[in-house]
Amino acid sequence: MKRHESLAPLSREHHGALILAQLIKRNAPVYKDLPTTIVDKVEYSTNFFNNELKGHFKKEELLLKKVKGIHPSIATLSKEIIDEHELLKGLFLSLAEAYDPEAVLNELGNELDAHIRKEERVLFPLIQQHCPEEMLQKLQPLLA
Repeated sequence: MKRHESLAPLSREHHGALILAQLIKRNAPVYKDLPTTIVDKVEYSTNFFNNELKGHFKKEELLLKKVKGIHPSIATLSKEIIDEHELLKGLFLSLAEAYDPEAVLNELGNELDAHIRKEERVLFPLIQQHCPEEMLQKLQPLLA
């Protein structure tokens, strides 16, 4: 399903987060110009969270508030997505003082990957299917 233009900015932002998710998983391949050591991956992840994902999560949560009453499936999924945001935030924040940062990075990579795929494969198609075009158009400036 083609992504509606109002949701496209969020999808584009997911690209960088998916690369991060792959980078920090255990036994990740080397990505050109991206960190290779655990220490550098922790720093890169923390910076990415602070500079990219915090704002991204806020936009998604604003979207979820606007659409959760549209359909019961969206309401249920909205709760799951917000809970996952909290889990991910906690993992990012725990990195700096983690006893085993490699294990936290791996868990974070797997959780982030699954979270983004749920949004792209389930949430966004539901929103596109059940939200009226007029509502989707009104959401566009909030998500850009």
